[in-house]
Amino acid sequence: MKKISMLVFACFAASGGANAAMNGMGGFTGGENVILTVEQVKNMNDNSKVWVEGAIIQKNGDETYMFQDSTGTIMVEIDDDAWHGLVVGPTDTVRIYGEVDHGLFNTEIDIDYIEKL
Repeated sequence: MKKISMLVFACFAASGGANAAMNGMGGFTGGENVILTVEQVKNMNDNSKVWVEGAIIQKNGDETYMFQDSTGTIMVEIDDDAWHGLVVGPTDTVRIYGEVDHGLFNTEIDIDYIEKL
């Protein structure tokens, strides 16, 4: 049991404060976490962690939505469990945390966490 506890602690420590903050567990949020624009996200490397603010303007599929800020639109994938009971509409401003996913034909953001502002 002690080995499992140490392994869990080591994994948590290695994940960093930003991941802890994104998971609602608390942690350090200074320095690296900058709100980006959709335009900036489209030019970032695959798997880059991103924070963007704007609105979800439409649902496009089972877990895919169109997100918009002042610089443009981008597809986002929000798994059902990432909503945590949150309800938003096209007029609500949200902050989303996730990672860039460059596909064959488009770029999208895989959302880890969403919050209503």
